[in-house]
Amino acid sequence: MKNHYIIPIFIPHRGCPHDCVFCNQRKITGLDTEITSQQIIDIIEEHLNTISDSVLKEIAFFGGSFTGLDLKVQRSFLNIAKNYKEEGKIDKIRLSTRPDYIDKEIIENLKDYDVDIIELGVQSLDKEVLKSSNRGHTVDDVYRAVDIIKTNKFELGLQMMVGLVGDTYNKSLHTVKKFIELKPDFVRIYPTLIIRQTYLESLYIKKIYKPFTLEDTIDYIKDYLMLFKYFDIPVIRIGLQPTKNISFEQDVVAGPLHPSIRQIIESKVYGEIIKLMLIEKTFNTKKLIIKLNSKSLSQFVGYKGENLKKLKKKYNIKIIETNNVDKIEINDGNEKYLLDEKCFIKKYLCKHNIICS
Repeated sequence: MKNHYIIPIFIPHRGCPHDCVFCNQRKITGLDTEITSQQIIDIIEEHLNTISDSVLKEIAFFGGSFTGLDLKVQRSFLNIAKNYKEEGKIDKIRLSTRPDYIDKEIIENLKDYDVDIIELGVQSLDKEVLKSSNRGHTVDDVYRAVDIIKTNKFELGLQMMVGLVGDTYNKSLHTVKKFIELKPDFVRIYPTLIIRQTYLESLYIKKIYKPFTLEDTIDYIKDYLMLFKYFDIPVIRIGLQPTKNISFEQDVVAGPLHPSIRQIIESKVYGEIIKLMLIEKTFNTKKLIIKLNSKSLSQFVGYKGENLKKLKKKYNIKIIETNNVDKIEINDGNEKYLLDEKCFIKKYLCKHNIICS
């Protein structure tokens, strides 16, 4: 499987008809000026000069609502990307937009320019949360847009935010379950941060809005991630990429920001799996050899080694990294035990009445 490289083109706030309470794209992207066609070409060329030919390459338009741009501007930007694709220099074209900025005419234009992937900034499927966040679109807009995108055979990504105004654990869980019903190709999850010069900041200052704590956010998203994993829907990002701007020293006023938030959440997922395994499985000796894929090592060991420490309270552990196994193998000298992660995820979800109720 090829490695994946995205060439990001940020179009801060262009094409976006609403000022959502949480949004200041210029602060988030670190860009204060509108982008030009020549700048897009320069960005692409700069990236291509450093990328191996063996990786899968995408041009991705992020930041604003791409399909809300003036049609001439859309065509100008997409024509650049299409030319690179036709020349074989990139493999795919991706863009992000709003659910209410997708219709049949827009889709036909995207097909003309050979766009592959459309990400929808849904944020929530709770109508009160959408209203409180001034999203300007409805739940029905989301379903209609998804239907058009899937009917026309685009890859579909859905983005959600956790901790918006009026949000709760259960409201975000509702959004997760509805996402699963929509069967996207992938999902992104963003904890809500309070960015400077947003309406959300004024609500926070007036004590009308209180962000989720980091601890609650981690616990909530752990459950959401396990649910997506159980239904085989990839979560390709959790949290904004920490940058000079996305920090408490710069433009983040408050909220559950942590540079390793995904690693911590993945660690918690494995922690729950290990906890259930230790209840169910008794090994014949105290010495265990655990063989696992290198990609799973940090999550299995846990953030700051927390999962491994729990295992070592009961067993002497030797870990072998390899790329030759898919499932985690645990050998006690007499028996080889394959850790069925999906089975234990189901047990956890049923135990907590997230499914099976």
